[in-house]
Amino acid sequence: MFDHRAKTWDSDPAKVERAQAVANAIQRLVPLHPKMTALEYGCGTGLLSFALRPYVGSITLADTSQGMLDVLNEKIRNTGSQGMTALRLDLCTDPLPTARFDLIYSLMTLHHIPDTERILRRFHAILAPQGWLCIADLDKEDGSFHGAGFDGHNGFERETLKQMARAAGFTDMHFETVFCITKEVAGQQRGFPLFLMTARRED
Repeated sequence: MFDHRAKTWDSDPAKVERAQAVANAIQRLVPLHPKMTALEYGCGTGLLSFALRPYVGSITLADTSQGMLDVLNEKIRNTGSQGMTALRLDLCTDPLPTARFDLIYSLMTLHHIPDTERILRRFHAILAPQGWLCIADLDKEDGSFHGAGFDGHNGFERETLKQMARAAGFTDMHFETVFCITKEVAGQQRGFPLFLMTARRED
């Protein structure tokens, strides 16, 4: 699905703006530091991670799309970015990585993952104690965002996602609206709010 879109992904100014808005919110809400190890899950071409790169120690950028990872690796080489590693990883089916991360974040990824409860448990398992989880995704909508045939989630009710995160072991859940995606639906421009949920693993 995403492989054929990878080469033109970064040419959409709205996607760049969206990633920067989420990065700004993460910087404001999470105490980032130069020794922090981070994982972006569903990284695509790495727009969000490139925006956060100056503020953390190292970033593993994981995705299931080889096309996206090919573009990402080219960007890492061309920019000479240190401390960024691309990884093909499907946390829904692959074994958990042995590394533990101080920060895990994703942007517009969660609604594509069928089993929300399981992926939250897996995020919790690979976070270090006192680690942070940051999920940026769509508020609940009527299916207009992706249209007919989409088999993922039509966004999330914030309270429902909060309860799922709590059941997975997270604490201190906090939600903010950080961006609004504008799309044409049935010939009219429509806004779709994007939230950022932050949460902690305490133990």
